[in-house]
Amino acid sequence: MHTTEITLLTGERYEIQGSPEEVESTIIAASRGSTMQLAWLTERASSASVGINPACIVSLRAVAPDPASAPADAAGF
Repeated sequence: MHTTEITLLTGERYEIQGSPEEVESTIIAASRGSTMQLAWLTERASSASVGINPACIVSLRAVAPDPASAPADAAGF
């Protein structure tokens, strides 16, 4: 599963489920919607929905997958 870190103007950071491209698409769609439309995303750790104002987003960053959660290959390595 892809994870993207969002940084807000306040410095708060959220790890969101989805690739940077998927998250960006959701943010752009919200920013083109009605005034004050939030981008609804899912936090990775809690699976909780979080609504973020697109105007408050400073950056997106792909997060490297957690090796502990990666499936072992067929050879068991």
